[in-house]
Amino acid sequence: MKHHPDSEPQGPQPTPAQPVRELADIPAVEVITRAAVMLMSAAAEKLGLAADDPDTDARRDLDEARRLITALAGLVTASAEYLGPHAGPVRDGLKSLQLAFRESSAVPDEPGQGPGERCTGPV
Repeated sequence: MKHHPDSEPQGPQPTPAQPVRELADIPAVEVITRAAVMLMSAAAEKLGLAADDPDTDARRDLDEARRLITALAGLVTASAEYLGPHAGPVRDGLKSLQLAFRESSAVPDEPGQGPGERCTGPV
């Protein structure tokens, strides 16, 4: 039987020295923090912040960035009490993304109407 390359597992595979962690064994704060970091990273990419010149980045997509920032704001607002020492840095990251979004917008939103501001208040 011929092996098809598309049937290969995607992504890094655990090694015997690196056992797979069961999701049930991962503390909730770690899952929430990882989700927040993923949302922050994706929003930064959509804002073009990884590019040398964000204004000319072909992958820049403010509509997508708005959605990601709003999702992050909801997560942060809903889970702030559980994040402990992680709450401050996550909130700071959210505020930085909200400010970057406002600066990137040709027509900025009214205060309180930017991405996630209904959850967190105006930036």
